[in-house]
Amino acid sequence: MKPIIATVLTAGGFFAASLSAIPEARAADVLTLSSPALQDNGILATKNACSDKQRTPNCVGENISPPLAWSNVPDGTKSFALLLFDPEGRAPAGVSHMVIYGIPADVKGFAEGELSKPSDKFIGGKNLMGVGIYFGPGTPPNTDWHHYTFTLVATDLDPKALQPGMTRDELAAALKDHVKGSAGLVTRFKHPS
Repeated sequence: MKPIIATVLTAGGFFAASLSAIPEARAADVLTLSSPALQDNGILATKNACSDKQRTPNCVGENISPPLAWSNVPDGTKSFALLLFDPEGRAPAGVSHMVIYGIPADVKGFAEGELSKPSDKFIGGKNLMGVGIYFGPGTPPNTDWHHYTFTLVATDLDPKALQPGMTRDELAAALKDHVKGSAGLVTRFKHPS
């Protein structure tokens, strides 16, 4: 019995020693999405709301996308996808406000308003409004806060690997087994009435 205990203790010691050789994960090494204009759970400005009053009277803004930046890109990343989703919109399905992808790995963010128009820095997918760019919040009057989650996905796909016009669900299926990491930034907005 004693040789078995000694073997278990020795194996446990080797296991503990091998764990100590693994580099320690630090928060600084995690893919991070941020905005110089917003804090996590911060409030989107009215200028960030949608501007298409012909589509809906709930549009009260200028459709200016907020600036976004990211850091600590995972090894092996070749491109990024960037999504904006409102889970409270059009319950129970939510509203997809932005689906873009094919962002080259050397891009580290977007300036204010840059996602509100087509760019050679990304491929436009298709949000609920049928466009491949940012479409800001359009919450109805007299409703509570809606939460808008920006999600950045690092992938091992070439920036030109996916065709334009993919929906959020189609993109999710295409990214299966190609995700290197992801990060989110939650913001809030409600109609200013």
